[in-house]
Amino acid sequence: MGADKQFDGYQPYDYLDAGEDYRGFELAEKTAFEPRAIELTDEQAARVDELTDDVVLSLHDHAFQFPADIDADLFDYIREGRIHTAYEFLAETSLDAVFDMQLDGLSSVHSLHGWKWDDITHEVSMRACDLMHSDYAFQCRGVDDIHRAREEGKLAVVQCVESAAMIENELDRIEQLYGMGVRSMGITYNTSNALGTGGGDIRERDGGLTGFGARAIGRMNDVGMAISVSHASPQTSLDTCDVSEKPVFDTHALAQGAGMGARGTADEVFEAIADTGGVVGLLSSTHLPDIETYMEHFQYVVDLIGIDHVAFGPDVLYGDHTELLRVLSSYHGMELPDSTLESEYVDGLENPTEAWQNIPRWLVANGYDDDEIRKVLGGNVLRALDQVW
Repeated sequence: MGADKQFDGYQPYDYLDAGEDYRGFELAEKTAFEPRAIELTDEQAARVDELTDDVVLSLHDHAFQFPADIDADLFDYIREGRIHTAYEFLAETSLDAVFDMQLDGLSSVHSLHGWKWDDITHEVSMRACDLMHSDYAFQCRGVDDIHRAREEGKLAVVQCVESAAMIENELDRIEQLYGMGVRSMGITYNTSNALGTGGGDIRERDGGLTGFGARAIGRMNDVGMAISVSHASPQTSLDTCDVSEKPVFDTHALAQGAGMGARGTADEVFEAIADTGGVVGLLSSTHLPDIETYMEHFQYVVDLIGIDHVAFGPDVLYGDHTELLRVLSSYHGMELPDSTLESEYVDGLENPTEAWQNIPRWLVANGYDDDEIRKVLGGNVLRALDQVW
């Protein structure tokens, strides 16, 4: 169905009364910055419409609204436990499926610091309940659901978590998460856990994957849950690719070799992912000034590992992303790298609506052929998911 989305008007938690059943908040609009559309000729615009009639899939976004006033309302909004999926805004894109990373480490309904089992399962199940009340968006449980979403003009939401920290030492929790609808999970999120070394936890040496981590990867392979090495250490990522019997993903990454330095991912990790048959999603959020710089990373990774192993995972959201990071860094007492905060917004990619309108347009405007565009917009991920799920 391409961009012909069948949005039914449902708003998050419409089955309840905001202010009576739960506390309501003023939520962010689609964007606080001047939106930008990649300019096209009429012929190019028609080609975009034709190409986006095939599957369009985001490998990594946060498909919901944050509070309009992040500084004042962020933590109260989180603790209320009802995150609002941006159904109406997403319907303005050509997305058929989105890997929704939810709140992850911000999930703190029951704890102060997130990544606890009760926090993650609360959010997963609450979001799933809300999806069950929408006719437009629905919880994605397999590849057939993505094809159905395209055919019916709907949106398949893939519920994901970016770290396995909350499984602690319990392999069976992988099956529980799968039963709730989680179809993708990261190994670590910067901080080390029982599975391996986090990307932000390396001091003198990189400890890599643990024995328990190897068993967890085996269980994820067995149940059919996609594995992501985003935010894992380089050795943990390489070990994961070595251990996994199924394709591995990095759902959102930038390249060291394209100018990100230590904040980016090394070539050898991208190559190891490709060797598994996996896919790398390109990240944009807060680190880059504009879509042109983003696409320099895209082309670098394509040249490195081939067009068959690259997709897009912008990692954007509805709300002021840079302000969100400022608030979080202050709350946790962290000093963020200059590159994280140097851009107030990413011109052309500031939220999922803008990103998924402009990515196909940029590819057409810059001369990529139809086969290449179909692969990176969704075909590559579908090919890998056919093996994983």
